[in-house]
Amino acid sequence: MSRPNILLITTDQQHFSALGAVNPKISTPNLDRLCAEGTRFDRAYCPAPTCTPSRASVITGLYPSQHGAWTIGCKLDENVPTVGTALAEAGYHTGLIGKAHFQPLAGDSLEKQPILRDLAFWRDYSERFYGFDHVELVRNHADEAHVGQHYALWMEEQGLTDWKEYFQPLPGETSAKAPARAKDAPYWAREGRSWDLPEDMHYTPWIGQRSVDFIDRAATDGTPFFLWTSFPDPHPPYTVPEPWASMYDPDEMEPGRITPGEHDLNAPHFAKTQETDPDFADWHQPHEAHGCDSHLYPEEALKKDMAVYYGMMSFLDREVGRILDKLDALGLAEDTLIIFTTDHGHFLGQHGLVAKGPFHYEDMLRVPFIVRWPGKVPDGAVETSIQSLLDIAPTILEAAGVNDYPAMQGVSQLDHWQGQCSPPRDHAICENRHNPVMPHVTSYIEQRYKISVYRDGRIGELFDLASDPQETRNLWTDPSSAEVRSAMLQRMVQSMLAAEPMKSKRVAQA
Repeated sequence: MSRPNILLITTDQQHFSALGAVNPKISTPNLDRLCAEGTRFDRAYCPAPTCTPSRASVITGLYPSQHGAWTIGCKLDENVPTVGTALAEAGYHTGLIGKAHFQPLAGDSLEKQPILRDLAFWRDYSERFYGFDHVELVRNHADEAHVGQHYALWMEEQGLTDWKEYFQPLPGETSAKAPARAKDAPYWAREGRSWDLPEDMHYTPWIGQRSVDFIDRAATDGTPFFLWTSFPDPHPPYTVPEPWASMYDPDEMEPGRITPGEHDLNAPHFAKTQETDPDFADWHQPHEAHGCDSHLYPEEALKKDMAVYYGMMSFLDREVGRILDKLDALGLAEDTLIIFTTDHGHFLGQHGLVAKGPFHYEDMLRVPFIVRWPGKVPDGAVETSIQSLLDIAPTILEAAGVNDYPAMQGVSQLDHWQGQCSPPRDHAICENRHNPVMPHVTSYIEQRYKISVYRDGRIGELFDLASDPQETRNLWTDPSSAEVRSAMLQRMVQSMLAAEPMKSKRVAQA
């Protein structure tokens, strides 16, 4: 059997409902096409609800507690084996175009200033990057100040020499064309939401075009490829060029809302988010714990943000279409396994929350997940079997016929995706070690129930996803649910023990 091409397409912080196939309010015709020509998995979960740990799990097949990049602000060690390294050594042309975020904005990192804006460095960069022989990187979301790398280099090559003016300034700089930041609002809020950056200079079409060029080169060489096309959107800040900024009417947006009293039985930090000036001071040590702040936010502003969020999705969907069309034009579609997903979810008002944080609702942990492989993966199917981003690496390696690779905690889903066997997993685990001074929380999710356990204290959450899909009734202290809680805790511990990777072979009795 010939080795397939493998295309992994990801977004950043996409709510599972931000997909036209499940939500008529948003237009994503090309992602809908993937759903029609492949299988959509409705119960896929991230291994961590922040970028670095989840993305590192995608390429290592390991939980964050094992690969070491346990939260944002940490670095994935370059010596940790990755799926890219295994495929490159097996003769694949490997590439990563777009967002990586395996490294922090400080310390021993290539993704910090002033390296980010050292364009001569990125022009000459040719080292293998976490298993990817070809990389073209972008680090910022929207107009964030940490712009640079290959994206900035490309903008200059296209003649946009004043590109810094369109992004938030670094200390001591000014940016005349950057969107105005909203006053007395979260860091990601923008006053106008429409970004004056020329549409064709945005990183979304850059990623689309560079992905197409990568595929073209691989086809010319006749070499199978593994390409990770990694879009930074729809992660806030909420700003995007026209016509996407005004594509959706804020008045037609329906953000989520809090159910009165729903946080009464949750861990204390849930209710604190609904205070005007909550005291999370002890949690912001030594760095800010995302989401540990007031989530009170005007609904009018949230509707405007949601409209832009949808616009960002439709913008990148156009580029997904460009990539699919290129595969068709080159006659590669039949021989290419495509996986589409995101790194973690997002709050758009659900439970009174915005953006992200240590709140393990489905909105945060559950992710969109689509697989297309013509003639092998059923088309037009919708599956409810549990998937984990942890499984991407071992599944890709099996599809490529690579059998000799380091121990991974994920399991191959290949036979199941092809309808040849029952689901290989009955649960997903999500770790959250976002800040060392706040309670670590880990969730264990089965088809019906989900339980979340904190490192400190006797608090927790238990939800019956069948009878309470909106997760408004925490059953942790419910006497009638004590038996379910006990059984879930036992299965959770057993699953964690079973997932322990044995990194070395035992060769003697002692």
